[in-house]
Amino acid sequence: MSLVARHLEANGIPTVTMASALDIVEAGRPPRAGFIDYPLGHTCGQPFDEDDQLDVVERSLKLLEQVPDGVVDLGKQWPQIGWRENAMKRDAGDAREVRHETPQYQLEADRIAAEQHAG
Repeated sequence: MSLVARHLEANGIPTVTMASALDIVEAGRPPRAGFIDYPLGHTCGQPFDEDDQLDVVERSLKLLEQVPDGVVDLGKQWPQIGWRENAMKRDAGDAREVRHETPQYQLEADRIAAEQHAG
């Protein structure tokens, strides 16, 4: 996303990149980014917390008012104590779904459409 943001900014289109992995977003050097200290996957706020989500989006959009200057800490902290330590545990196990050799579809119509397109 940082590369895309740099390209768009170079062509006169303002961007805001939102990130919760500070080292990664800093390495990508986007022109204007908001850092939120939340777990990966929650960059736009806490699930089911509309007030928090709106606050994150509003803080991010305010960055458009600034001259591009790299990564800005949006000043948001995840409320659960110890979330970072839990996320870093190597013995937490793999909670991902089992991978299948054949495609899996949510709806039968999805399977039909995919097969027609591939055919």
